[in-house]
Amino acid sequence: MLDGKDMTATDPAASNEPEMELRDESGAIRQDYVDRVSEAIEQSRSEVLRDLVGDLHEADVGELLEALEPDLRPRLIQLLGADFDFSALTEVDDAVREEILEELPAETVAEGVRDLDSDDAVYILEDLPQEERDEILEQLPLQERVELARGLLYPENSAGRRMQTDFVAVPPDWDVGRTIDYLRGNDDLPERFYDLYVTDPNDRLRGAVPLDHLLRARRQTPIADLVEEDLHKVKATEDQEEVARMFTRYNLVAAPVVDEEGRLVGTLTFDDVADFIEQEAEEDLMALGGIRSAEELSDTVGYTVRSRFPWLFVNLLTALISAWVISRFQSSLEKMVALAVVMPIVASMGGNAGTQTMTVAVRALATRNLSRANAWRVARREFTVGVLNGMAFAIILGTVAATWFQVPQLGIVVGLAITTVLAAAGLGGLLIPLALTRMGVDPAVSSGPFVTTITDVIGFFAFLGIATLWFHLA
Repeated sequence: MLDGKDMTATDPAASNEPEMELRDESGAIRQDYVDRVSEAIEQSRSEVLRDLVGDLHEADVGELLEALEPDLRPRLIQLLGADFDFSALTEVDDAVREEILEELPAETVAEGVRDLDSDDAVYILEDLPQEERDEILEQLPLQERVELARGLLYPENSAGRRMQTDFVAVPPDWDVGRTIDYLRGNDDLPERFYDLYVTDPNDRLRGAVPLDHLLRARRQTPIADLVEEDLHKVKATEDQEEVARMFTRYNLVAAPVVDEEGRLVGTLTFDDVADFIEQEAEEDLMALGGIRSAEELSDTVGYTVRSRFPWLFVNLLTALISAWVISRFQSSLEKMVALAVVMPIVASMGGNAGTQTMTVAVRALATRNLSRANAWRVARREFTVGVLNGMAFAIILGTVAATWFQVPQLGIVVGLAITTVLAAAGLGGLLIPLALTRMGVDPAVSSGPFVTTITDVIGFFAFLGIATLWFHLA
């Protein structure tokens, strides 16, 4: 870690620094801006940094941190001191954040997370080694330490990890006037909230009162008369993907989080949910590309190699299966070279069609739009789409092949093969994700190699098999 020496000495020349624009016309951070910040860090000119960075939004600071050289990132934070908003660390890649936190003293991190919302503080601390995490928590006041420690005990990717523990709760026997007076006189309210929660003496959630209902009611109206008991509650242990689905299904702005006994422990708002909707979408996109983890540009070469190797190895095995199928028709290829030229086109069309269907199926499974109830109806639809597309491309590719090689019957063979392949790709692209889901396997991660294998094998076998029989090449 960096030592804790004070590097916040003022720079008398700082006020004369010219103002610089952060972004260029394309929206990217300007390189000359990054160079100017780097120069100020290297020269330990804290006042220059405050002029350049102090007023930036946390998302802009996060992007700036990623643009800086690794050794300059923790120095920027220490030079800014109390002017650095630690919420910027929630905007950077996980690998960048971990490198920065490893270099900062525990007391600096503890001071930084004290002013954050509990969900942001948990997000920053959760990936640290237990020893470093405990060292940082020890620097915090007891109440904040307990709240963060409790949040870190919830399962990863659960609502408890992402909830805010700052909320407003009142008893049901208050009236509107007393509640409004309480809100006006309380300096420790959440920065932004949309509902008041009503709890019994054991902190069990009774319901909620939207702020607009509170402000429209007369002062003498009992809070119990305004309570909405039919709430969409979230369990603290519930997976964030399920929570996101609930927010989008019911168009929620906020939802209370309760523990197993129904006690109110936190709240989730739409901005929190938007973050993990993006996270889940990134994970699914990575998985469809054969990358098991959320790989980032800041990851090391070694980690990236280890991340990508297993799926590349699976693809190698599936390619060997396809090669074996081709080897069964070696004599046919030797007798008619045109087959070797056209064969990859048929297989490629099948692979692309299978990937299209698979992508739609995986997305439909993730959003619960595809289930056992409508699976066969969707399967018939995809099969029909495959047949119709196959017939259309049979005419196109069959004509091209017959004209190219001056063998009219080759066009018929190609047409039959590509219709078969596209129909099979439509079914395979749907049924494989469904089958993997039934087996408890994530279809986003595992579907790709299986769909590719099936479409390739069927493509090669259909084309070469039909050609062998048609032209009597056996």
